[in-house]
Amino acid sequence: MSIGSRPSSQVGGHIGGLETTEDDSLIIKRALPVEVEFYQNLATSAAFEPLRPFLPHFYGTLRLEGEHDTTRSDTLVVKPLPESLKEDTDESTTTWYHIIFRLPAPPRTFLRPNILDIKLGTVLYDEFASPEKRARAEKSARETTTLETGIRITGFQVYDNSTLSPVKTDKLYGKSLKAAELPAGIARCLPVASTSNIALGAKEPSFGLPCGTLLPIMESLREDIADLCKILEVLELRMVGASLLIIHESDWDRAAQGVKLYMEEGSDDINSDESEDEEDESEDEAAGTPKRPGPPYTVNLIDFAHTRLAPGKGPDRGVLLGLSTLMKLFDDRIKELRAMDRCG
Repeated sequence: MSIGSRPSSQVGGHIGGLETTEDDSLIIKRALPVEVEFYQNLATSAAFEPLRPFLPHFYGTLRLEGEHDTTRSDTLVVKPLPESLKEDTDESTTTWYHIIFRLPAPPRTFLRPNILDIKLGTVLYDEFASPEKRARAEKSARETTTLETGIRITGFQVYDNSTLSPVKTDKLYGKSLKAAELPAGIARCLPVASTSNIALGAKEPSFGLPCGTLLPIMESLREDIADLCKILEVLELRMVGASLLIIHESDWDRAAQGVKLYMEEGSDDINSDESEDEEDESEDEAAGTPKRPGPPYTVNLIDFAHTRLAPGKGPDRGVLLGLSTLMKLFDDRIKELRAMDRCG
């Protein structure tokens, strides 16, 4: 069985682990049993109810037994295993699943999505990792912003307003940053336009939304991150390798319309499931333009390959540190925006 390429909107994570359905509405991800268990607990445990708005919608699994062909970076190829090897617990020969899920507002909801992937937590190794993997992960945490701040920018894309094309930045940028450089990193991921007009075809790249549109998005994002932090303070989890995925609209008109709808209808209404509108919008989306303005932004927790319940151990302090760091970075960015003349 062969599974195709990763989604074009992916800016972090591992090559070959993701694909989407043709219309980008569903994501299909290769997963180990621990991630499947997390999603199943999420669906059945009342303790997770407050967290669900921040998580992907889980639709089920496809179970595979076979050998992962690690020589193929763009596909997942599963070959039948000899009976003698089926008890092997090595990662390349263990039981794999495909989990099928959907983000509450997938990238296709946006006309031109700016996407930011931030890895959370101070620990990068699973509790069952070998001593060698643990040593490598600890070294990586020390040498990047992970250990000190609880976050690392994994990757991001921002649209160039002059070419209307996405510009992607990979994980090497985030790994190169020091803690003191994170404010500049956030400003680069969530840019403000330097002019009040878009010059299509300009020679110099131009990024970002007008200040008056970006500011309310940043303020609301900050509130959502604070809400997420409060929820995780009372959940006993260990989230190794989990990420915060932030998507915001970069098209000026649609972003402004989204902010207006957000102010009028509230986040619960504008972020509600779009299933009722999907048939009506399919023709418009096929033409490349979503019919109704969607939310101006979304924020979701993703990547639960090493997330486990931890009863009696308290919350994940490394993840909480990361969210606290992120709130401080957003506070500083919001102050910068409010001080700009063109944000009045």
